Amino acid sequence: MNKQDGKGIKALSALGLIITTIIWGSGFVVMKNSVEVVTPVYLLALRFTIASVALVAVFWKRIKKINQSDLMCGGLLGVFLFVSYLFQTYGLKYTTASKNAFITTLYVILVPFLHWFYNRKKPSRNNVAAAGIAVLGLALLSLEGDLSVNIGDLMTLVCGFFFAFHIVFIDRYTEDHDPIILTVIQMVLAAILSWAIAPFLEGSLDLTVIDTSMMTGLLYLGIFCTMICFLLQNVGQKHLTPNTSSIILSFEAVFGLMFSVLFLGEQVTIKLAAGCVLMFASVILSEYKRKGSANA
Repeated sequence: MNKQDGKGIKALSALGLIITTIIWGSGFVVMKNSVEVVTPVYLLALRFTIASVALVAVFWKRIKKINQSDLMCGGLLGVFLFVSYLFQTYGLKYTTASKNAFITTLYVILVPFLHWFYNRKKPSRNNVAAAGIAVLGLALLSLEGDLSVNIGDLMTLVCGFFFAFHIVFIDRYTEDHDPIILTVIQMVLAAILSWAIAPFLEGSLDLTVIDTSMMTGLLYLGIFCTMICFLLQNVGQKHLTPNTSSIILSFEAVFGLMFSVLFLGEQVTIKLAAGCVLMFASVILSEYKRKGSANA
């Protein structure tokens, strides 16, 4: 592969991640509406099941080539994915869609440090400064009038942490494994975990609440926000560094806020806007490299 081809593949990978962030940003609105009707874990079970069925139907020939190593790596990614979405979905039930979207992007700050821990690459001073700015931004986003932190905000922070693990390990595993196979295994395991845990946390599923409108939302979450987005992420990360991937994926928060304001009627206060600006600045600072510096 020549240098020009490499640049083309990286550009296409970046474009795929940008498309992912736009779809995920709109998904916050659908999730916020859906979680008011279907309990969180059952909502995850339904979206992951829809994605799994669609993936198996489309990539059946590849699935027959799955080996034990694929199962181990894809399985771990599936655990990270399930836990992150579990906390994100529960967090969304107790906080606003815009705050949920922005706090989730904490993974952008965590990825360089996890990358250091697992790959022995020390974060730059920019990364450390960005973390401090992010904490201030998160405080403006999460702290309420009585200086308490909303339980939904804390759940979303946990979600961001596991998303960071997910991004770092996708980078590790896609070097030697087919990203499509890894995507299939992730979705199937996440669906199994959701169905296994849902009865203990939420009792039985009331199927009568799933009308035509609700089913449309579930199909959007399952096919677009889950199947297509994670295919684009897993394939895209094979050709991009974890830090580059995380900075692009962080634009999910920008689109999440935009769609929340447009379709959910959420108000952007000065405090919320300041927190968003600081978070966005921390993301940029975390990834900033001076000319001539080594690539991450």
